[in-house]
Amino acid sequence: MAAEKTGYAPFRVGTETYQTWYKIVGELGVGGRPLVCLHGGGGMSHHYMLPHTILSSRLGVPVVFYDQLGNGESTHLPDAPKDFWKPDLWVDELNNLLAHLGIADNFDLLGNSWGGMLAAYFTATQAPSGPKNLIVSNSPVSIPLMKISTETILDLNPDVGAIARKHAEAGTFSSPEYQAATKALHARYFCRIDPIPQDLLTSILAVEKDPTVFSNMCGPSIYHITGFVKDWSLIPELHKITCPMLLISSPHDVMQPITIIPWFQGVTKVKWVELQNSTHMPMFEEPERYFDVLVEFLARDKINV
Repeated sequence: MAAEKTGYAPFRVGTETYQTWYKIVGELGVGGRPLVCLHGGGGMSHHYMLPHTILSSRLGVPVVFYDQLGNGESTHLPDAPKDFWKPDLWVDELNNLLAHLGIADNFDLLGNSWGGMLAAYFTATQAPSGPKNLIVSNSPVSIPLMKISTETILDLNPDVGAIARKHAEAGTFSSPEYQAATKALHARYFCRIDPIPQDLLTSILAVEKDPTVFSNMCGPSIYHITGFVKDWSLIPELHKITCPMLLISSPHDVMQPITIIPWFQGVTKVKWVELQNSTHMPMFEEPERYFDVLVEFLARDKINV
């Protein structure tokens, strides 16, 4: 059984010092290059990324999980001003964690959903030499394109789409009817497993327990984004990603192809794999195929030897 270690990395922002909680499966410095996993949300916790623990044994590498600031076991800031929350905050936090762990010059990076956007933004804008491989799983390349995607989904599901739109127009997002409509959409496009896997449920409940990050980042729901990422797009930055990238998507995802294709068009070294039996959570819905694809990509140099 792989060794496990948890801890906190002090993270200074201005005159304040916060804490980033992390977990390492395996031992840094033992085996291959560390894999750092970034969770989505925003506002979710690392728990739903824990299936990636299997990569530690399959690849013989340490796998690093952490809770982004404002989430999970890291420092919560429910009273922080709205302008405190911005993508660069989490880029700085990731840089700080990598330095704290002593792996900033040699690691692989994997992110799901918002975590994939953050991983790609970090890789493109920091121009770091550290990340040797980038994996972006089920992530929109552009929130404006994601809005088009969700409108398509509402059109494809008129039974609940009309209800969701009615409440969006009225601004009654807290209505039980709106909540039921988005829950129904999630069951079709977010995760089709019933009941919801426990680790995923834990991460979802983390948002309900403290909605600060999600409400500031996204707004009332992913189907009606009004938060600070509403106009955010990575398309202009994609050419700056120079390390090899694996792109994971599904035609049944809330992230429809319009949100995925620009990744493939804009990144120079990219492999795109579409998983046909998943929605937004392939690590739960199609684990055997999903992890086989990840292992093949991350171990390709060894395989070619």
